[in-house]
Amino acid sequence: MANEAYPCPCDIGHRFEYGGMGHEVQVEHIKAYVTKSPVDAGKAVIVIQDIFGWQLPNTRYIADMISGNGYTTIVPDFFVGQEPWDPSGDWSIFPEWLKTRNARKIDREIGAVLKYLKQQCHAQKIGLVGFCWGGTAVHHLMMKYSEFRAGVSVYGIVKDSEDIYNLKNPTLFIFAENDAVIPLENVSLLTQKLKEHCKVEYQIKTFSGQTHGFVHRKRENCSPEDKPYIDEARRNLIEWLNKYM
Repeated sequence: MANEAYPCPCDIGHRFEYGGMGHEVQVEHIKAYVTKSPVDAGKAVIVIQDIFGWQLPNTRYIADMISGNGYTTIVPDFFVGQEPWDPSGDWSIFPEWLKTRNARKIDREIGAVLKYLKQQCHAQKIGLVGFCWGGTAVHHLMMKYSEFRAGVSVYGIVKDSEDIYNLKNPTLFIFAENDAVIPLENVSLLTQKLKEHCKVEYQIKTFSGQTHGFVHRKRENCSPEDKPYIDEARRNLIEWLNKYM
């Protein structure tokens, strides 16, 4: 996602060659990718896409990874049939494109997905994980819906013009030190606000030397320097869900 103050190219990084372990379903007015947990523990995680859409193999790879740890996962199309951002697109029009895909206006879709998870998957405990655009959505949803037991926002934009600290349940925020999209001063603002006002558990982790997209848009074998950070962030994500769900 781009810094909302100006358009900034968001590199798609490494597009994984990955087919997926789950299947696509229709959930009321939207499509979704669902992977059932090998163990039915009554737990589910909604994985929220980045600007490159719900069909990006990288996002499905992470959803399947989460599923392998005991959670039914669902990756809904929160763009509701609209095209995802084209990596070769003209970044000068990105702000206008983004206006039609507001990460804070997905309540109808969330309602449909919650109903599906409860009725079709028998989910009793539900969490959220989101990347980039989806990380912003997770932050918003964790301030609005108390039924989400845990949330993980991965490099989601931090706005300084809203109530950013009123989380209803435990939330983990993952950022990259060298993120051209999210300035470190925005991370510092979030840290300050949460420290002063937040009444639930939270954690902010900023990964040294990493760039936007490192958790799900870099291959594990891309470089020996990056691999430990990619592995640690993914492990932290799972540990957070395990702890609070």
